[in-house]
Amino acid sequence: MIFADFIRRQTSNPKNEILSGFTVALALVPEAVAFSIIAGVSPMVGLYTAFIIGFITSLGGGRPGMISGATGAIAVVVTSLVIRHGIEYLFTAVIMMGCLQILAGIMRLGKFIRLVPRPVMFGFVNGLAIVIFLSQLEQFKTVDAQGITGWISGKPLGMMLGLVVLTMAIIYWLPKWTKALPASLVALVAVSVLTVIAGIPTKTIGDIAAFSGGLPGFHLPRVPLNWETLGIVFPYALVMAMVGLIESLLTLTVIDEMTETRGRGNRECLAQGAANLVTGFFGGMGGCAMIGQSVINVSSGGRRRLSGLVASLALLAIVVFGSEWISKMPVAPLVGLMFMVAIGTFEWASLKILRKVPRTDVIVMFLVTGVTVVFHNLAAAVLVGVIISALAFAWENAVRIRARKHVDTQGVKHYEIYGPLFFGSTALFQEKFDVAGDPPEIIIDFKESRIVDHSAIEAVNKVTERYAKAGKRLHLRHLSQDCRALLDTAASIIDVNHWEDPEYPLVTDKL
Repeated sequence: MIFADFIRRQTSNPKNEILSGFTVALALVPEAVAFSIIAGVSPMVGLYTAFIIGFITSLGGGRPGMISGATGAIAVVVTSLVIRHGIEYLFTAVIMMGCLQILAGIMRLGKFIRLVPRPVMFGFVNGLAIVIFLSQLEQFKTVDAQGITGWISGKPLGMMLGLVVLTMAIIYWLPKWTKALPASLVALVAVSVLTVIAGIPTKTIGDIAAFSGGLPGFHLPRVPLNWETLGIVFPYALVMAMVGLIESLLTLTVIDEMTETRGRGNRECLAQGAANLVTGFFGGMGGCAMIGQSVINVSSGGRRRLSGLVASLALLAIVVFGSEWISKMPVAPLVGLMFMVAIGTFEWASLKILRKVPRTDVIVMFLVTGVTVVFHNLAAAVLVGVIISALAFAWENAVRIRARKHVDTQGVKHYEIYGPLFFGSTALFQEKFDVAGDPPEIIIDFKESRIVDHSAIEAVNKVTERYAKAGKRLHLRHLSQDCRALLDTAASIIDVNHWEDPEYPLVTDKL
């Protein structure tokens, strides 16, 4: 009865929600396994992650219909942590990641995704696509009897490339014929069956890592609880938390546009944090929202929480009852799948607009992509991009401040200021005034300008002091309410007296 009531509250069409959930579950399997290989952990880790994160975020996330799980964005971040310190440190980092995301939700930081400019988003996804592509090249290496690693060649290379290309072709062409089945799953099954029937010798998932089904169990990370561990884990946890929230909130924005509804960013931060916190205690690698699977779900009719719950529970059933088959999957089709994920992730439209957008935006986009590829630090790349975009914006506005000058019939000189007055434009603002050559009475008109910050107040104060020392009368006109509030607050810095004219409150300063 309770479950039936839940279904009725969540959707008027449970059939579409359930079918969409099953479709997403089938598509999640190969990607979760492939992302596990990128991270250097057992495929079970990625599958458990997809189930736990998908289940919790479907119940309490800020965007019904959005699918979360193990992702490439997190996988590329944790690879070096696993290699250098081991999987137990990964579990610790995931727990800390969840705590940081919960803190971000409590502090209501979800709204700050609006501050990420479009060029930074393009650079972020393009860099991620390149990193995912490059990470698959490891599967084309082999280790000889002496333990020396080298590239495969000859017939093994030809077979590997053939299977990869066949997988990519199926994923590309099948949706053009039918969308009844997930193309990635069909490609994986078809190529796996082909390798078995044809007896093609190739590396399987079971050759890379131990693989056994079952339910995830509670697990406390076996790491020493000291400052050294914190120093190792915290940088990774911070990057994972930032990357996870950025990708989740970007996905939320995309689904909002598709459904013409509005999700709740801060609630999504809390849900992602809780999901990762639980995942860390159950042997997961951490994850976030998946834009590809979310689009598949919404396009298939999954607009409510029921579709995500069905997807996560169906995935768990596949893990419990189909682990033996998953261990026999060849690696080649997973490589082909990840190549297609990389191609789909790359924002090709960004290349078409290179000559149509400001040069600064192009520089920011390529810089974010470069930092992502070189340092594998997606959070740092986004932060660098946002800072540079902000500095460019400040500079462009700083040089736009103008002053139209004229002397009226009564001999009063007017300075009509255009553009915002803030820390970047104060120097240019002060150069606009000819204190020595101006008449005894001057009016500075801020009708088309705003005093924005403390630096601007200081700049106005310096101008008034210069005119006061010259024995000249200065008026500040048409200040907006917020500008006058700033000046009133800064009374110890600048002495302001209010008087009236027929249209606006006027301000005089240091007569």
